Amino acid sequence: MRRTALTIAGSDSGGGAGIQADLKTFQEHHVFGMSALTAVTAQNTRGVQGVFPVEVKGLEEQLRSIGDDMPVHAVKTGMLFDADRIKAVVNAIHRYEWSNIVVDPVMIAKGGDSLLSESAHEFLMKNLLPITDVITPNIPEAEVLTNMTIHTLADRKEAAIRLHKAGASHVVIKGGHDDGAENVIDLLYDGSAFTYFSLPRIQSENTHGTGCTFAAALASGLSHGSSVTEAVKKAKIFVQMAIQHTVPMGDGHGPTNHGAVRQYPEEAISVTEEVKIWDE
Repeated sequence: MRRTALTIAGSDSGGGAGIQADLKTFQEHHVFGMSALTAVTAQNTRGVQGVFPVEVKGLEEQLRSIGDDMPVHAVKTGMLFDADRIKAVVNAIHRYEWSNIVVDPVMIAKGGDSLLSESAHEFLMKNLLPITDVITPNIPEAEVLTNMTIHTLADRKEAAIRLHKAGASHVVIKGGHDDGAENVIDLLYDGSAFTYFSLPRIQSENTHGTGCTFAAALASGLSHGSSVTEAVKKAKIFVQMAIQHTVPMGDGHGPTNHGAVRQYPEEAISVTEEVKIWDE
């Protein structure tokens, strides 16, 4: 059976993030992608011009249509908008006993626009996190979720511990926002040990959708039966290649190239050999 993955997220009219990025990523990983929209955004490389949430009943019906008829081997959530829509997602995960749940806690767009209401933070922590297999916040998102300031790698470790204690089986705190670092180090915590994944930083303004893409690639790996560690490694390589061969367009944060691994296979092998992984 071909592996499948469901993205529950917002639509990005600019095509660089949201369900558009997720479906492109699933396709590149030989995963059949399905989607349930939480909101439609008017968005481009300059920022978000408008957010138009899908009615809760509309989201519930999308999830029911998929759950009643199609296999789901992994679920990736992105922009969930508010507590009512998070509740609909949580209920569907329980009802259909979906597994391999990857939560990208989308809160702030690349241009600084808020994408998750304040009232939803607590609901996400109390209801979605306990059924999450992997949560993938960047540093600003981890700060909001843990109510702490993160400056150092030690701070990130503490934030990961807090998120694990809140219920997530695995926590990946990405290092892309650690602007002063020469290498981008992503930290994985499984409740007992830390694993670090490092690649050189690529200086580029065209990084729109990298968080969505990373989480979707990770979910794709889980749908194929990869361990979390292996799925994180492959997702990091996928995003590195997508940034290296970005698609420059627009006047702001341009999109990445989701087809880069397929288009430049020899370079992808080189990046695979370059990634440094160590445990603590």
